[in-house]
Amino acid sequence: MAAPPADHYVVMRLGSRRCALTRAAVREVLPLPRLWRPPGLPRPLAGFMNLAGEAVPVLDLSRLFGLAMAAEAEDALYRHLLLIGEAGEAPLALLVDRVLDMQRIPAERLRPVPPEATLNGCAVAEIETPEGFIHLLAAGRILLAQEAAALATLREGAQSRLAEWEGAV
Repeated sequence: MAAPPADHYVVMRLGSRRCALTRAAVREVLPLPRLWRPPGLPRPLAGFMNLAGEAVPVLDLSRLFGLAMAAEAEDALYRHLLLIGEAGEAPLALLVDRVLDMQRIPAERLRPVPPEATLNGCAVAEIETPEGFIHLLAAGRILLAQEAAALATLREGAQSRLAEWEGAV
């Protein structure tokens, strides 16, 4: 399968903001499944989903970035997950209010954002549109190194728990 073109972006809504990821960074867009959330998880971690026997952590981007959710309680059922991660690495699902579109945006429309302007340099560019700005996120910079390490540990525990139940049903 050929790699998606570099100028294609998955545009999503987080609260009142629009953000995007490169199409190449997104493995799949999924509807919101039932999540399991053990006690004591950090607030931005919405829980884990079972994806073909693999415990996949689900990170709520609105909570992580401190944004108020725009969706009403009944709209929460229509939130989406963006499954990200390179082949061969543990996947991560990003919970967003809504996936809006996949757009082709020419490189000349991207305005670079200096790395020091956002936490961990997670926003790499802004795209001006008639509806306002779209913030282009770098998938590998959404979490700080310490957060990624803690998430890996939590994922291992969830995977162990899931493995205990394998074959029991």
